[in-house]
Order: sequence, then C-alpha cells, then structure tokens
Amino acid sequence: MSTMPPPRALDTVAGDELAQDFVRFSVEAGVLRFGEFKTKAGRLSPYFFNAGLFDDGAKLGRLAGFYARRLLDSGLAFDMLFGPAYKGIPLAAAVAIELARLGRNVPFAYNRKEAKDHGEGGTLVGAPVAGRVVIIDDVISAGTSVRESISMIQAANAQPAGVLIALDRQERAAEAGNELPWSAVQYVQQQLQLPVVAIATLADLLQTLSTTADPRLAEHADRVAAYRDRYGVAAA
Repeated sequence: MSTMPPPRALDTVAGDELAQDFVRFSVEAGVLRFGEFKTKAGRLSPYFFNAGLFDDGAKLGRLAGFYARRLLDSGLAFDMLFGPAYKGIPLAAAVAIELARLGRNVPFAYNRKEAKDHGEGGTLVGAPVAGRVVIIDDVISAGTSVRESISMIQAANAQPAGVLIALDRQERAAEAGNELPWSAVQYVQQQLQLPVVAIATLADLLQTLSTTADPRLAEHADRVAAYRDRYGVAAA
C-alpha cells in the first residue's frame, strides 16, 4: 500500500478548552477509564474510551452539547446529520436536538443493519438523505463504518461533508497484523477525502493528565505518554 501524504485535519489541538472539558467529563462519567485494556489491534492500552457508557439522559444531553459546539465551531458546512448503526443512531438524534436548541434546526437520518422488507422498507430511517451530510460516530477504528455511510449517502445522491467523532486516539492503524504509518482518522481524511472533526484527541487527553491537580489522574500521564510514543502518529 502506498504511503499517504501528511493529512490536513479538522480537529483539536492540545490546550483546547472544549476538549479539556470533554476529557474531564468523560472521566467523571466513567466513559474514559485507565488501567490495561486490549485493543482490536492487540495492543495493551493504558486507557479505554467506551461511548456506550454515556447511558442516561443527563450524560447523553451533555455529550450532545460537546458534539454540537465542536461542529458549529469547526466551520464545516452541512445540511443534515447521519448516524451509522448502532452507536451513531442516538448520537445523531441527540446532536440534532441540541443543534435545534442552539438555533440550528437540521434533519437527521440513520441506517438499519438489515433492510426492512415491509412498511416503508429499505435501510434508511428518518429524514430524506439530501444535501451536505455530516456522519456522526463515537470513534473511527478502521474506517469501515465511514465507508459504508459514504456509500449510502452517495446512493441517495447526497454529499458526504465530513465526520464528527468524540475522540481521535491518534494512533497508527493496523491491517492484517501489520502496523501502518497513519491512523484511521488520517486514512479517512486522505483516502476518503473527508474532513474529520474530533471533540478531543489523545493530545488533549495528555494535556489534561499533565496539568491536572488531581493526583488520581496525574498518575496515568507517564503511561499514556509512553503509549503515544510507541504507537502514536505525527500530528497533522
């Protein structure tokens, strides 16, 4: 596989106040945890982000606020939201509600994993997919969900406008047991030609751990930094 050029990213930088707030919120909510966790690539990570644990109304509402603020601040032009099944479904709905509360009312849609052969039929649910569409998900692990979403959006004669995620781990992707020199986010940016907007990145996580006055968080800084040094990608 050919080497990609350095990506042009639409994401956060260390020191971003919204990103720092999001990291702290994720820790408080028990969504961002520290310890030893095995990733899909077989790596032992000192932290784990599980967006499925934003599991009550208060957490989901606050999460939607972070997504909506990041999307509006990014300058990305969009007409509607799309949530890929399954985690993207509640995210797209919640962010649409928050955007409307902020004065930007846009439609949203999502897909089923299996096509429905009765009623309205098909795989798409919600508003007609049209215009410039932002895909909303929790993270990008391999880009598979993004590729599938792009295909569905283009099949509806709409335009994929970008991807909005909660956390960019900024680590090298793996394929067939081999480590690649770019991350899944960089793959989406370069190979799929879509901007990626992240609420926070690994750099933001490290910034929080390095500056916090909470010793329970600060004790994880060295291990996370070592993981970044071993598996991280160069910042865009």
